[in-house]
Order: sequence, then C-alpha cells, then structure tokens
Amino acid sequence: MAAAGAEARGGEGWRAAPHAVPRPPGKFPGPRKRGRDARADRSATRRDAASRAADTAAPRRAPPAPPWPWPRPRPLTLLATRPARCPQSPPAPGPCEVRPARPAPGPPPSRPAAIPRTRRPGPGCRSRPRPLPARQLCEGIRAAREAPCAARADSCAARAWCVPCLVSLDTLQELSRKEKLTCKSIGITKRNLNNYEVEYLCDYKVVKDMEYYLVKWKGWPDSTNTWEPLQNLKCPLLLQQFFNDKHNYLSQVQKGKAVTLKENHSSLQPAIAEYIVRKAKQRIALQRWQDELNRRKNHKGMIFVENTVDLEGPPLDFYYINEYRPAPGISLVNEATFGCSCTDCFFEKCCPAEAGVLLAYNKNQQIKIPPGTPIYECNSRCQCGPDCPNRIVQKGTQYSLCIFRTSNGCGWGVKTLVKIKRMTFVMEYVGEVITSEEAERRGQLYDNKGITYLFDLDYESDEFTVDAARYGNVSHFVNHSCDPNLQVFNVFIDNLDTRLPRIALFSTRTIHAGEELTFDYQMKGSGDISSDSIDHSPAKKRVRTVCRCGAVTCRGYLN
Repeated sequence: MAAAGAEARGGEGWRAAPHAVPRPPGKFPGPRKRGRDARADRSATRRDAASRAADTAAPRRAPPAPPWPWPRPRPLTLLATRPARCPQSPPAPGPCEVRPARPAPGPPPSRPAAIPRTRRPGPGCRSRPRPLPARQLCEGIRAAREAPCAARADSCAARAWCVPCLVSLDTLQELSRKEKLTCKSIGITKRNLNNYEVEYLCDYKVVKDMEYYLVKWKGWPDSTNTWEPLQNLKCPLLLQQFFNDKHNYLSQVQKGKAVTLKENHSSLQPAIAEYIVRKAKQRIALQRWQDELNRRKNHKGMIFVENTVDLEGPPLDFYYINEYRPAPGISLVNEATFGCSCTDCFFEKCCPAEAGVLLAYNKNQQIKIPPGTPIYECNSRCQCGPDCPNRIVQKGTQYSLCIFRTSNGCGWGVKTLVKIKRMTFVMEYVGEVITSEEAERRGQLYDNKGITYLFDLDYESDEFTVDAARYGNVSHFVNHSCDPNLQVFNVFIDNLDTRLPRIALFSTRTIHAGEELTFDYQMKGSGDISSDSIDHSPAKKRVRTVCRCGAVTCRGYLN
C-alpha cells in the first residue's frame, strides 16, 4: 500500500504522517460567480470615492479558503506490522494499496486517526515480526474507506512512501471483505467481493438424518463459517481430503497405542476436527510455498512440495536463491576474461583445453571425467551458442524434483519425480559464500542444533565456505547418506577464480522416479572423504550428529 507524505521513522508502528502541503504562491483564486444579477454587478462597481478610500485605508482580510484546488494527499491506508527484517535481509513482499469500493460523496473527509509508528530495527536485528492488533489493522482499512477517491490519489502516487505489507494474504482478504473494500493486488474486486468459495471443510455432523459440513469460505474470516448440507457442496476433492485426514488421524492414534477414540457417526470429536483444520491450513501453506519456489527458480525443472508425515509447514527462515550470495566483504567476479571461438567444441581447442584439462562431457551430456577433476564450461565470452555440448551446469536442473517430509526423522528431503540417467547433472549446491573463520563460528552453532549446511570450497585453498542454512536452492533439503547416489564436482564457468568453484551434483547411478536424492556431506570436490569424519580423538570437543541414513556402510556420524 502506498502512503503519501514524508518517511515515518521511530515509534511503535506506522501511522499516517500529518501532511503540511505548502500553499501555492499568490492569492487563492476567488470562487467563481454563478447566477448573479447583472445590475447588482454594475451597482457594485459604482462606488463613491469615500467608500474606496475607506476600503483602501482599512486592513484587508484574507479571503475565505476555497475548495481544494488540487488532489489532496491521500492518508496512509496500510495494514502495517512491525518490519521483520533488517536491511541485509531479503526484501519483504511488495506494497499493496487498498482502494475503497465506492467513493463517499460530499465534501472532502477529514484525515483518519493516526496509526502508531513502528521502530525500524538496527543493522544487527534478527527479531521476528510482531503483527499489530486486529483493531489497529481494521483502523487502517477504515482509513482507506474514508480516503479520497483513488483517481484523485493517482497524481501523488509518484511521491508516496511505500511500506511493505507483512500481513498474510488471508488476513488482508478477510479484512477487505469485512470492510467492503476492493483491492486488485490481493484479488478482491467488485465482481468477487461477495463471492463464496469453499476453501476447506472443518467439521461434520448429522442432524435429522441429513449430513452437514462446517465450511471455511475462501477469503472470509472464521466467524463467517457456516454449516452446509452435503447436497449443496460441489467439491469432491475437498470431501475426499476431509475423509483422508480423518482416516490418517485415527490410524496415527491406533499406531501410537494411545487411548482409542470411539468413532461417533453423528459428529466428530474435537481432537479430530482440530487435526483436520490444521492439516488443511498446512496444505494451503505448502501450496503457496511451492508456487513461490517455482516463481523464484530460473531452471526448467519444476519444484513440488508434499508432507504426508506430520503437520510441519514451510521453513520460516529460508530464502530461495539461484546462485552464490556473497557475504559482506566478499566479491564475486562473474565475468570471464577470455572465451573460445569454436564452431564445434567437441573437436576444437575449447575452454577445457585452454585450462589444461579434458572436456568433461560426452555427446549424451554425461560426465566422463573422474571425481576430483575440475569442469571448465564455455562462458559468456565464448562464441559458441546456447546449444553447445559444453554448457550443462549453467542451464540448471532439468528434472522435476519434490521436497518431501521424510518418515525416518531426517526432516525434509528431496526425491526425483522422473528417471535420472547415470553420470548426468542433477543440481547445483548454492548458498551464502563466507570466510573459513566465519564458517568455524557458525559450524559450532550448527553442531549444537544438529544441522549441517556448510560446504568447504577447498579445490585449491581453504579460504571460503558455502553456507546453505538460510540461503539456498533445492540442494538445501538434500539429505546425507554414507552410500549416496550423487557425486560432487567443481565447476568453473564465468568466475575462473580457483578459490571459488561452483559445486555441481551428478548422479553416480541410475536413479528411479520416487527415489530420494542424497550425497555424502563429508565428500570433497576432490572425491576424497574429509578428515573430520574419521577424526575420533577426544581432544576435538565437538557435538557429533548421529547419521540416520541406514546404509550398510554407514559411518554412524555426520561430522
């Protein structure tokens, strides 16, 4: 949403800054004459000299203020919350402007009550967002209703202060419909303002041999939920999900050897209904996260998300990126200094030959070099086209992958939805590039939490490390295995700095659809096992993470 006026700083929450608009130079133009008698005009001009002298000697008063001659600056209409991230964090969702469904007739309304400001976090802030109370949020929407027409506010949109809205889409839609407001940015228009669509089913009961379902309407608050007869529901998929969630809950209760719930055919017990609602909300959240991941990716393969194990939702502190994100103080020069002029990179002296290594791929786009050998692909300065056989990693993932919740306690994992041939490129490992000293500090924190996301870039030296804990792509969710089906290779494309290779994961064997993808967390780019995995000396006081890969050759620990 946009808020006209100066930038608001400090305080608790955002409020509409008072607008001190300067008057234009000169006098205000007097009101236009309408329907006045001509004789009255002539008599007004025939004044005697004494009257003129008296008027000249008397002090003049300022003329009455006329109607506003230009568009009045629009007050703040933001449903604002406390900023969630500091300047180094990724930007929040874009601004959204709530417009009134119908402009109020009559004179220009008075400015609405000010919404409290919010305090801007400092550079090192990592606090969570704290939403404003619903009462203050509603005041923001009421301010939009009392604001001037949207057409009059368009002229001051260029100088408006845009504030990112951190309220969820559901909350915005519910409050907009409650206050009868329209907003195209959140999908509320005059046409669908009063539409009712089933979002999910909450409960079930039988009254006089007639089945009823408690319906949650999409974009409406929970207070508008209604009991609807089965004959009025035209949503077979939601009905099937309702019964599947009910069956899964009863199965988990029996499997956990808890107190068996007596199934009542006339109504659901509160515990069952609560689980069904939480599962429905989780399903919606995962679908939105899946859509966000596919909007951010830059490769061909699609990303899917599923969780049929527990009620865990999307990670709260993870941001999808497609390439390395350098930490402050680290510079990545992604511009090659030379390139090849080949017409056929298979038979001419290409980039790998210039670097003193062999071409990494065969004509089937499969890797043919042993682990530990670097891959030099054609870069942006090469004269070969995008169909060059030496451009594989830079094209990104070509397979559709699924982020799923594992049932063996390993959290999230990644599985392939299609068959992957052996020795083919699967994905790239990206994250935040940090120094080795910072990696040691973070490594101790990660060990205490039992997580591992650090990958040392030790092809030539051990100066930098990739941390995929907060920033990463699909590889962030790939689990460890002591018998993996993915192999690590160092890749150089536009950045030829040997201290900063790109990390590519290739399949070591044929991977069938539905099989989980894994790689060895202790595997270096050289193909060797890191010495940290076999160092069992008591002098090294580190919290060791137990391995749950279940392989026959399992080493027992991740670090």
